[in-house]
Amino acid sequence: MPDESAKAVHLYEAVATRLAEQISQGQYPPGSMLPSETDLMSTFSISRPTARAAVAELRAMGLVESQRGRGSLVRQPTTRTDIDQTITRRGKKFTAYESQFVQAEEPHTTRTHITAAEAELIDHEDEAAFAVYRLLIDPTAGLRAQHRTLIPFELAAQHPQLQDIPATEPSEIYALLTAAGHTLTWHEYVTARRSTPDDRSALRVTDTAWLLETHRVTHSGKGGPLLLETLTASAETTRLTYRPERNQATSTGSRT
Repeated sequence: MPDESAKAVHLYEAVATRLAEQISQGQYPPGSMLPSETDLMSTFSISRPTARAAVAELRAMGLVESQRGRGSLVRQPTTRTDIDQTITRRGKKFTAYESQFVQAEEPHTTRTHITAAEAELIDHEDEAAFAVYRLLIDPTAGLRAQHRTLIPFELAAQHPQLQDIPATEPSEIYALLTAAGHTLTWHEYVTARRSTPDDRSALRVTDTAWLLETHRVTHSGKGGPLLLETLTASAETTRLTYRPERNQATSTGSRT
């Protein structure tokens, strides 16, 4: 029985791979309809569940989308937008990714507690914090992204501006911390997850979309982790980039 199950999984993946090749070769151009499940069953000598699973795999790959009453439509090739993750310092001024985006609405600030998962990154377990939410849009590419800054109360208490205005821009926070004597470095951790209904509404992605989450931790040479930022965008249409330059503060990345 396990052998039969493994064979079935391998079969639908093989069919999906073959169809993906045919799409890339132009046999099914963008805007055309994929063969029906019945036609796939006949062409590949497979069962209906296998044909259905192969089409589902193509949807997960972002190659087709289902249209009720019509079938599966081959999608246009995806254009990726670069998100520049480089942090640049010129004198006392920092420039980060927000220079690429404009804010779609005013930031929203709440009071929260740092979760166990967040504590693994920022080392402030079960501590109160400000959470600042921003909806961002790249005006050139139209890419939408969500940004969240997590500022522990302990850090805000040491800097009146953060206590009075938690929604201070991240680049301004870097300048504030540097002026206070911190030598800053950054670590980044990239993860992926399925989109939620709220994500789909804010980012305008599909029901099956995967999201990239970049967790940026600001560290101080004298105080350890200070704050956590999370940037969320479509994994299908996003590419993270870094520009190494001289005389700048840059992020260091690691992937989990």
